[in-house]
Amino acid sequence: MDIQLVQQFAQLIINGIAVGSIIALAAVGLTLTYGILRLSNFAHGDFLTLGAYLTLMVNGMGLNIWLSMIVAALGTVGGMLLAEKLLWSKMRSIRASSTTLIIISIGLALFLRNGIIFLWGGKNQNYNLPVIPALEFGTLRVPQNQLLVLGLAILAILSLHYLLQNTKIGKAMRAVADDLDLARVSGINVDRVILWTWVIAGTFTSLGGSMYGLITAVRPNMGWFLILPLFASVILGGIGNPYGAIAAAFIIGIAQEVSTPWLGSQYKQGVALLIMILVLLIRPKGLFKGTI
Repeated sequence: MDIQLVQQFAQLIINGIAVGSIIALAAVGLTLTYGILRLSNFAHGDFLTLGAYLTLMVNGMGLNIWLSMIVAALGTVGGMLLAEKLLWSKMRSIRASSTTLIIISIGLALFLRNGIIFLWGGKNQNYNLPVIPALEFGTLRVPQNQLLVLGLAILAILSLHYLLQNTKIGKAMRAVADDLDLARVSGINVDRVILWTWVIAGTFTSLGGSMYGLITAVRPNMGWFLILPLFASVILGGIGNPYGAIAAAFIIGIAQEVSTPWLGSQYKQGVALLIMILVLLIRPKGLFKGTI
């Protein structure tokens, strides 16, 4: 019995790492927009869903899944830049309050979700992929798609680290996150930083949605159900800290999966909410240093 419990626990941790990889990718985009633009974007999860559905559409046209993910990322970035042009830039120009921004982002989320249902319907769908048998390590079964998701997430995170630490735009983004007014006075092109923020956020969020579709069905509310773990990761990792958000995402992903034998899968979101509440009570600034 004890061996079975250990095996079950190990299997849940593996599943949690895969889910944590997806949360990490999307949380990076969310924490960047929060840290640099001071925007709590509740439409972020629905942009993740958009990335999954664009991947589904392009993959259905006969393109392989990896090229489909790239095309979907471009489409998601385009959607975020359109929202920036039509909504967020105008709101910044009139110095809209954070409450106004939250309400607008919720409205945008509803618009995106209903648009997806109108275009693709409300039923669960799957990518056009060959059936690949799971890898077996003793009694553990690891779906190959979960390994691909983890590998792609690590590659994307390493690329982000290089961009933030070794490129001119990365250093400018860190400066704007620390102090926007000082960065502007110092001669940094803030508009260019904002553009790159949306490009990075859109790319990572779309990849997260595409990868989520690899390990589960593509459905209209997939991103909405991830929005709470995403915000929990951002808060737990320190608002505006992408590395903290990545670490927190893995903590939350594993915690959610490990809790299922005791709480059931329907209470996964409650685990993320509980972690977020505890962090806010004990360490409001998060486990790691944030930019706010």
